[in-house]
Amino acid sequence: MNFGKKLSYEQTDNQLRIHFENQDVILEFIRDDIVRVLVPLWMEDYKSQAIEGDKSVPVDYSVEEFQNVMIIRTDRLTLKIEDEFYMEVYDEKNHLLMADYRGDRMEKEAMDQQMIDLLAAEGHDASGINQNSYAVQTVKALDPEDCFYGLGDKSGFLNKRHYEYENWNSDLPQAHTEDFHALYKSIPFLICLRKDCVYGLFFDNTFHSYMNLGKESDSYFYYAADDGNLDYYILGGDTMADVIGNYTYLTGRTPLPQLWALGYQQSRWGYMSANDIMEVAKKYRDLRIPCDVIHLDIDYMDHFKVFTWNEKDYGKKGELFASMKQLGYKPVTIIDPGTKKEQGYFMYEEGVSREYFAKDANGKVYVNEVWPGESVYPDFGRKEVRDWWAGHHKELLDMGAQGIWNDMNEPASFRGELPPDVRFRDEKRETTHAEIHNVYGHNMSKAAFEGIKEATGKRPFVITRACYAGTQKYSTVWTGDNQSLWSHLQMMIPQLCNLGMSGFTFCGADVGGFGADCTPELLCRWVEAACFSPLFRNHSCKGSKRQEPWQFDEEVVNINRKYIELRYRFLPYIYDLFYQEQQTGLPVMRPLVLHYADDPEVRNLNTEFLVGEQMLVAPVLEQGATKKMVYLPEGVWYDYWTGEMLQGKQYILRDAPIEVCPIYLKAGSIIPTYQVNQYVGEKAYTDLHLLTTPGVAVYQHYQDNGTDYAYENGKYNLYQFAKDQAGNVTTAMLHENYPTYLSIYVDPIMSELP
Repeated sequence: MNFGKKLSYEQTDNQLRIHFENQDVILEFIRDDIVRVLVPLWMEDYKSQAIEGDKSVPVDYSVEEFQNVMIIRTDRLTLKIEDEFYMEVYDEKNHLLMADYRGDRMEKEAMDQQMIDLLAAEGHDASGINQNSYAVQTVKALDPEDCFYGLGDKSGFLNKRHYEYENWNSDLPQAHTEDFHALYKSIPFLICLRKDCVYGLFFDNTFHSYMNLGKESDSYFYYAADDGNLDYYILGGDTMADVIGNYTYLTGRTPLPQLWALGYQQSRWGYMSANDIMEVAKKYRDLRIPCDVIHLDIDYMDHFKVFTWNEKDYGKKGELFASMKQLGYKPVTIIDPGTKKEQGYFMYEEGVSREYFAKDANGKVYVNEVWPGESVYPDFGRKEVRDWWAGHHKELLDMGAQGIWNDMNEPASFRGELPPDVRFRDEKRETTHAEIHNVYGHNMSKAAFEGIKEATGKRPFVITRACYAGTQKYSTVWTGDNQSLWSHLQMMIPQLCNLGMSGFTFCGADVGGFGADCTPELLCRWVEAACFSPLFRNHSCKGSKRQEPWQFDEEVVNINRKYIELRYRFLPYIYDLFYQEQQTGLPVMRPLVLHYADDPEVRNLNTEFLVGEQMLVAPVLEQGATKKMVYLPEGVWYDYWTGEMLQGKQYILRDAPIEVCPIYLKAGSIIPTYQVNQYVGEKAYTDLHLLTTPGVAVYQHYQDNGTDYAYENGKYNLYQFAKDQAGNVTTAMLHENYPTYLSIYVDPIMSELP
């Protein structure tokens, strides 16, 4: 991109417009540590899909010019800009955060079309082989120590350095490998951890985009897109936590879920009848394995038609959900966007008459194929369409559904991808699938969230497969159609950690794997590893081996019970982490690098994770392994199972037979726990237990009704527990406007183990 020489500039409040010979650049100072860089190649007044409302606050910034260098300073950042819009960004300690690369990108080896066709014929990915330039592009300098994190659910390892990715929501049922460029979500947020500083970049462009993080060259990384603006945010901060806080300040934070949504969830495509579902429901209760949710996949619909009910196999409307409710279950029903093209079907007739469906380039309703057969696609970018769709959730909710599971919303299709020129709208503005594709699931989730909230007054539980940056305000996510493979169990940890750092606190992966057949050992290790993942759901595919625990042997049943009970014991701690996320943006499940960024051992650590700051989980991830190499970061740690004290900043070899997942608690911890119920709501949580480790500690615990929005009007309690060196615990109430616990017990880890 040729900007030319810098000519002049003008300031208007928080905005600085710089005129170059060939292109204007707009800098917007959101806060003193957040700067938007907009090169309006396409549309200057573009309204972000990810950022809602005006996030700007008054910022004092100065502009100076020395020779041909423009220097712009806030209290936290310094930007140096030269001709051709070469920019360097420094923090307040004068560390270089980011610099534009001043050379040219490496030229790819050209390949003739015949060879490209041969590669494609043999099944190789030949896309982009000869592509060296894009409509939108920025290239940044790289240092050898730079590490990259974020980007949502991209496959592979925690550190994204030396890999390339695409932001194009894709329904890919194949076994995902580390070399997959795109999956179901587009979250173009990147954290760059440097040798002595850290910064973030959020590229807010919904068109098909590309990120090459040092794979092409060790000297630079680049972001590019097929269309739209060059529109990105530079996010400063002293720590990775600060950068995440700034990003979630912009795009929003995960709202408090209902408490039951943090319980264990069971799903399968498909439970083929009401009897099938009730057998599963009763078996969990008979075996005393806690479970809160059973999901209904597409078979509950009448011929897969959305917002209908299959009475033949699932009984009269409401009866199944009433039976599930008696056993304490919260039903969650799947909803797909593809709406069957059928005369007389109410959703199709309503949508056609109101012109609510996407149209082809000739102005006719666009038709593709998904589960119902020929199907049409609601235009969710329009508020009136979202409101219409949201209103249709009410019947399912009135029947007893407690949550909505949005699937196939990339949008997926069976007769090839929707063409880029299919007509959609962004509210009143006409646009195409090329722009809307990556936010289709985002807008569908927004509709579901608003529909549930309007109909019930409760905190909505929405789960979505496809999304964009900012969808965390409306929906939890899962990593899509994984497989019953050890490599997919291993990939779960970096995927969920990167999703969490990308704003998606409420995330999970299908326990046991969705496709293929799970083995007894794999299911045991998976439930151990996922026990502390925010979304805890077992899900499997039609045609695969069923993977409820009792489909295997008694040992599998006992291990599943042990770790699902452990999850229910720690519900108040996980709920507290969701409460804290409202203030900080920090996720529940965290990589060690988030809190120990100066420790080189954790920058590429893929095999363990933190739950908050106080708990470290190091699951066994290899078939046949009975020992685990665990890295403990600096500090003192206590083995949860034995109480053994261990010094940090070292590797240890922990015995880990099939029933053991190594778990460690940090010295100076207070962790709230509950008694184990079979489901949330079985018995009131009248007592609180405080699991403590030696050392001085202060901890705040949040308590409310776990259901609705009364807490927004002050109906909650906030306790502060303090523990001295002798182990004495005192309690202070920072806020009290809800029934308090009848009893609070202190359980030192050394004297009372589970």
